[in-house]
Amino acid sequence: MLEVLRKRRSIRKYQESPLKAKEVETLKEMLLRSPSAHNNKSWEFIFVDDRDLLKRLAEVRAGSSAFLAGASLGIVVMGNENTQDVWVEDASVASMVGQVAAAAMGIGSCWVQVRNRDHAPGVTAEDYVRRLLDIPAPFRVLAIIGMGYPAEEKAEVPIEKLPFEKIHSNRF
Repeated sequence: MLEVLRKRRSIRKYQESPLKAKEVETLKEMLLRSPSAHNNKSWEFIFVDDRDLLKRLAEVRAGSSAFLAGASLGIVVMGNENTQDVWVEDASVASMVGQVAAAAMGIGSCWVQVRNRDHAPGVTAEDYVRRLLDIPAPFRVLAIIGMGYPAEEKAEVPIEKLPFEKIHSNRF
């Protein structure tokens, strides 16, 4: 696990080949094993592999989401705000579990924040995704994770470059 975390980087360029069905099933299993507050499982996911939908999802946040058009898979991470008041935290943990699982399988990933972001003047990114994918209330969209076989390599961040000043002992 430590080596996976050391090597995991945000990957925004993907090969054109689709993910294997077994890999997608494993990703589903890993997401469903994600911890959640009181084990209420407030998270839900939409797996998107339709090329047209991925291209339309790539437009959710202009330049910062453009890489989704080249992804083999987009996972829309949602939470049910009626199930748990900490749905954001539950969905965030699941997002990271999904990305770490992908990295362990040699699959690249990068996430696009949707919650509290704009799509266009007067239209939130969340509303754009909700309309595009017919997401009903009370489900809220946290993020979209793009995944695919990496078409770029990024070096591991050396330990010397980690911001150890962000670690405090006993008190701030």
